[in-house]
Amino acid sequence: MADVPSDAPEHCPGTSSDQAGKSSACQGCPNQNICASGAAKAPDPAIEEIREKMTSVKHKILVLSGKGGVGKSTFSAHLSHALASDDSKEVALLDVDICGPSIPKIMGLEGEQVHQSGSGWSPVYVEDNLAVMSIGFLLSSPDDAVIWRGPKKNGMIKQFLRDVDWGEVDYLIVDTPPGTSDEHLSIVQYLSGAGIDGAVIITTPQEVSLQDVRKEIRFCKKVKLPIIGVIENMSGFVCPKCKNTSQIFPPTTGGAQRMCEELNLPLLGRVPLDPRIGKSCDEGKSFLTEVPDSPAAVAYQNIVQKIRDYCSSSHSTSNELC
Repeated sequence: MADVPSDAPEHCPGTSSDQAGKSSACQGCPNQNICASGAAKAPDPAIEEIREKMTSVKHKILVLSGKGGVGKSTFSAHLSHALASDDSKEVALLDVDICGPSIPKIMGLEGEQVHQSGSGWSPVYVEDNLAVMSIGFLLSSPDDAVIWRGPKKNGMIKQFLRDVDWGEVDYLIVDTPPGTSDEHLSIVQYLSGAGIDGAVIITTPQEVSLQDVRKEIRFCKKVKLPIIGVIENMSGFVCPKCKNTSQIFPPTTGGAQRMCEELNLPLLGRVPLDPRIGKSCDEGKSFLTEVPDSPAAVAYQNIVQKIRDYCSSSHSTSNELC
């Protein structure tokens, strides 16, 4: 949970809970008296600090999925590349998958390091207008395991948002791990003051993925996080030679299309399987520039344009309200 202190015991109920400082798990905790007094229920001062830090970031987009292995990081990377293809836009990609940071590999930045400056941590740049931050840059080896409990992960996410010198940014893309747990609660809580444009939710066509994605959608609704739309990844396989389409993961329950109709959500598009996407990611290159005319690249570009349009509309509405 995002309201669990970093030095809390394993089963801490959280500072905002009615049981704070009173449950059996609180016995012996150095924060017990503070929590019991109710003082710990005050808003985390980091939320206001992050709000001030994020005033220079126009649009904030989370990439989510309840399921692992559906292509969140791949989409986050290519969304960032596509947005940064407009030289007039500044784009930042934040990887909050603390235990499985794959963004450095996908963006071709393995071995890069983060540097400290007077204004905070300096992100690593892929292009002059595309900055990246990941815990992968803080590890001595890509094979190092990050074995942290929730509070420590939350603290790292707080640092990323508060202490990184993002500068003036048009789009901040946040790549998240699968699920609806610590990292997701933290990023939503810490950005609550700054405002999030919305979440892009990734799924694959089969029901075993859709089951978990429905949980992610429910999470978004519970925390009042707007949903930009859903993307169906690995939606058929288009043979690069004969151009025929095969269903590798059959949509046995109607796929993302039916789920979106049932839940009244926009389906942003379907991206077919293409082995060259995986190859580009392994080589740290943008698939969109490597194979720009492929069906998958065209699908990506159409989806990205819908996200641009959503953000423009969202920004115009917020200006009108102001």
